[in-house]
Amino acid sequence: MELDFSRVKADWRPLLQAFFHSAKGVCLAGFLEERRKAGAVIFPSTPFLALELTSLESVRVVIVGQDPYHEMGQAQGLAFSVSDGQKIPPSLRNIFKEISREFGTAPRRSGNLTDWARQGVLLINSVLTVEEGKAGSHAGKGWECLTDQIIHAVAARGKPAAFLLWGGYAQKKIDSIRSAGNGHLILCSNHPSPLSASRGPLPFIGNEHFSEVNEWLLSVGEEPINWTGKTDTCDQLELYGF
Repeated sequence: MELDFSRVKADWRPLLQAFFHSAKGVCLAGFLEERRKAGAVIFPSTPFLALELTSLESVRVVIVGQDPYHEMGQAQGLAFSVSDGQKIPPSLRNIFKEISREFGTAPRRSGNLTDWARQGVLLINSVLTVEEGKAGSHAGKGWECLTDQIIHAVAARGKPAAFLLWGGYAQKKIDSIRSAGNGHLILCSNHPSPLSASRGPLPFIGNEHFSEVNEWLLSVGEEPINWTGKTDTCDQLELYGF
């Protein structure tokens, strides 16, 4: 596959260019090209979509995922999100269940989260590609180094953001985020997977993260995120306390 980041927001490009000129970046690009030539089907076709939709400057919330969905048509380049028309995966279904519980709205019908990305929610997986039918197949090949740099760039840029870290994999980022200072909001819970969403000690269901993020955003002078997908202005104002 061709690594094309010409469409990413301008303030991300220096980071990507530096990485893919580094030894780890060259190795990663070589691995991807080798797998492509071997006939591997690699998802998604737009691995940098999160950086195309959300500039570094505009990031207000970061949600960290693990790696893309590995079935045909699902992955689109945003953590937890699926393309239009796809069945909503179990973890995303639990995310929508929690949003519905917090805001008293019907669950979202579409699993496409590009509307969140356009509001400043960076939906970033730790690994940005995967092979069809092979979950985790591109883990440990270099993506983690790049996405650690992306997360650190948000944490270190001089203004606060909210970081939602669900599950042990995402929570490995805590020390890097905290070391940057800047008054970030860091919220942790179990992963929304059906295996852990309702288990202790920090169940995902009932964590109140989405409403807590919105309250925090208001406290720092930012607009809340429209998590529900509702478009009626009056309904939105009521949901977020106006």
